[in-house]
Amino acid sequence: MVDLLIIEDNMELGTILCDFLAKDGYSLYLARNGEEGMEYIKNNTVKLVLLDIMLPGLDGFGVCQLIRDQGNIPIIIMSARVDKKDKIAGLELGADDYVEKPFDIDVLSAKIGAHLRRNYDFKEKSNVISDGDITIDLNAMSVFFKKNLLIMTSKEYELLLLFLRNKGKTLRKEWLFDKVWGTDSFSEPSTLTVHINKLREKIEEVPKNPKRIITVWGVGYKYEVL
Repeated sequence: MVDLLIIEDNMELGTILCDFLAKDGYSLYLARNGEEGMEYIKNNTVKLVLLDIMLPGLDGFGVCQLIRDQGNIPIIIMSARVDKKDKIAGLELGADDYVEKPFDIDVLSAKIGAHLRRNYDFKEKSNVISDGDITIDLNAMSVFFKKNLLIMTSKEYELLLLFLRNKGKTLRKEWLFDKVWGTDSFSEPSTLTVHINKLREKIEEVPKNPKRIITVWGVGYKYEVL
């Protein structure tokens, strides 16, 4: 059984998707064409399908129809074909969503999570998230460092939670700001830097030489697993 079946003939894109989504904790299988994808579904349990339209041989529309004839596996179409009629065709054949290429991979990941929660009631595997000597109690919204309770603002808590849920991934400054403060916020983007520095003071052994929250210059930040 896998969480996600990716049917994509562009192996470079398929590999990038697998690498990114694997970091989100998903198990995956990459099929290079529609026939291979259908064969995999025939012999394995799949929770969601990411489906390209322009496939060699059996195209994505055909795959979508075959999958829907067999059951209710959620399908997200990924396609460079942005014509309205193509979107309508995909949705009428039973696709649950249609994402235009090129897409923001963070948006795709959010859509995957939403469909899985809707269809399978996916939840946090635990009420506690840990990394080394850092522990977050999700129920109490409390953070412990070396078993000591940390006093944190709500924004610092939200930032740390995002980092621990995205270990090893470079997170863009704009994405972090939108997630924590919202696109309609009147705060300045520079406030993110201030909060990152305050967070480092609480969880880094040497805040000015951070080992956990690393700056990726010109892009954003990455949480390194120690």
